[in-house]
Amino acid sequence: MNDTNNLGPQTGAEPVGVVIQVIAQYVKDLSFENPQAPGGLLGGNVAPSIEASVDVAARRLGDVEFESELKVTARARRGEVTVFLVELVYGALFRIERAPQELLEPILLIECPRLLFPFARRVVADVTRDGGFAPLLIDPIDFASLYQRQRGQRQNEQPVGLA
Repeated sequence: MNDTNNLGPQTGAEPVGVVIQVIAQYVKDLSFENPQAPGGLLGGNVAPSIEASVDVAARRLGDVEFESELKVTARARRGEVTVFLVELVYGALFRIERAPQELLEPILLIECPRLLFPFARRVVADVTRDGGFAPLLIDPIDFASLYQRQRGQRQNEQPVGLA
């Protein structure tokens, strides 16, 4: 009888490659405003226009511990009137081991937000539904393109929160 918890073959060698482990996920900040309620819910057949933005941030917490955040803002309007406003900061604590320094920033600002996005999307959908509206389902995001845009905007700055 074998008493080990290792489900794979034991070779005695160290694991190879970068290890990314989610330690915890959390809603760091959440705000939902429904300023026209209940009148804003009587929009008839006129769907509100929606403006949404997403931003990412990261910071080092320890030798191998990092926080990555996904910031989502969505505003619905009918004409000039705000129907609802959602602001969410969804974060996670990650343990990242054996990552070369030059890969840390892309991991934290592309891969970590990609892991968080489905959960943040669900929070936004739930809060808008609970606010009396159809669930707001944010379209998938290309975090690599977002990272490249952010990187271009801060060419002369040091890496985000990783110094």
